[in-house]
Amino acid sequence: MVWPIRQKASRIAPTMAALSFLRPGLSNTHLGVHRHSSGSNQRNLAQAEEVQVGLLHEIKKEPEHFQNLAQVQDPKFMVIACADSRVCPSNILGFQPGEAFMIRNVANLVPPFENGASETNAALEFAVNTIEVESIFVIGHSSCAGIETLMTMQDDGDSSSFTHRWVVNAKVAKLRTKADALHLSFDQQCRYCEKESINRSLLNLLAYPWIADKVGKNMLSVHGGYYDFLNCAFDKWTLDVNGNNSTLGDKQYLVKDRELWF
Repeated sequence: MVWPIRQKASRIAPTMAALSFLRPGLSNTHLGVHRHSSGSNQRNLAQAEEVQVGLLHEIKKEPEHFQNLAQVQDPKFMVIACADSRVCPSNILGFQPGEAFMIRNVANLVPPFENGASETNAALEFAVNTIEVESIFVIGHSSCAGIETLMTMQDDGDSSSFTHRWVVNAKVAKLRTKADALHLSFDQQCRYCEKESINRSLLNLLAYPWIADKVGKNMLSVHGGYYDFLNCAFDKWTLDVNGNNSTLGDKQYLVKDRELWF
């Protein structure tokens, strides 16, 4: 897949039709953009305290809502995001407590079904089969150290490294990047692979029989998202597998319903 060149445009506000769980009017603060200086640690602590106080105020304002959450969870959305400290799905997407079931791991990867059990697919199984989420959203981001590790490691790299053993789950994305973006600089290849690995994770999702079954019955949808730190932009799309979820071969998919917010 050749990713289209992003053109500069005026700010586009998210709409319910484009992505129902994005909050309209996202600001730079919501997108996690902070400017740091020598006193950043003290400011970060102050901001954390403000968030805690804000949450307590919310609990006091809506005690019934939080009492219900204490009894049961019924989120409609599941988010698979990177463990990177700069990527906070609730801040980026505007989720409130109880609205989204979250998984965070290195490089926001969904391992192939045939690889067996992992913490990530155990959470997937629970979210899809037990609490019955309606949408799964895989969010990647720029400057991802996990993807950079994948792109620099040797195929026969150090198998004792937990990081190497994990990011190799995206090896197919790396091979695709090397084939399609060989003419680009290393940094550009990493940006390409960051997006390609999201699509590979979406394809991996569709290899889980209980996910493919619900997607085929329109009971579940899967989406990709990419958070660009440098341009303060969020890119969202849906994967179209040519109308056949059982055909997951190379180049057998298209991107549709693509939206970009600045």
